[in-house]
Amino acid sequence: MAIRKADGSTAVDWATVGVRNAPPLPVDPALHAVLPNGLRRGSTVNVSGSLSLLFALLGAASASGAWCALVGFPRISAEAAREYGIELGRLALVPAPGESWTTAVGALLDSLDVVAARPPARLTPGDVRRLAARARSKDAVLMPYGAGWPGADVRLQAQAGRWVGIGEGTGRLRARPVEVAAGGRGPSARPRTATLWLPADGGGLGDGPVEAAPLAPVIDLAG
Repeated sequence: MAIRKADGSTAVDWATVGVRNAPPLPVDPALHAVLPNGLRRGSTVNVSGSLSLLFALLGAASASGAWCALVGFPRISAEAAREYGIELGRLALVPAPGESWTTAVGALLDSLDVVAARPPARLTPGDVRRLAARARSKDAVLMPYGAGWPGADVRLQAQAGRWVGIGEGTGRLRARPVEVAAGGRGPSARPRTATLWLPADGGGLGDGPVEAAPLAPVIDLAG
């Protein structure tokens, strides 16, 4: 719906009121099936079910120059983060913010592009609203990890499948398929699904099949 002038031209288009004009942050092409428009600045993206999916979401944005933060994740593999494209020189880590969780996340939203955070067990509705508003006002992306974040613009839920790579008594764990379901509100209300490899064969993110591991050769023993 729009308000039009006497000559028929648009004066106010309510579909665009409140929409941020800053370009979205990029995501890996494998994620376009669930995030066709990338990471919209000013939005809240709730991720659950897979830390690898969280890393994959940060990867392309970080590689393109975005500054990111991880809050409330005490054990993070720097090698795994690098495999997903995260630039460690532009990654802030706050592993144990304690009672200052809300303050730490708010301060990071003021200065960084993407803030991924594991919320504490108890968080008031007022804190949720204030952090979402802070992300909107700063053109940042708030990325709470774990199911149940109220009012998220985008929700991404991952369900991991079985590891592949082990043959008949030989091989090693090489890759794992993950079913990702996306939903949300507004432009993201349409449900989307995709199968991703997290990790793919060789590490990182992939969207193609993994070849079966070759069987070990049979060796005849003398005697």
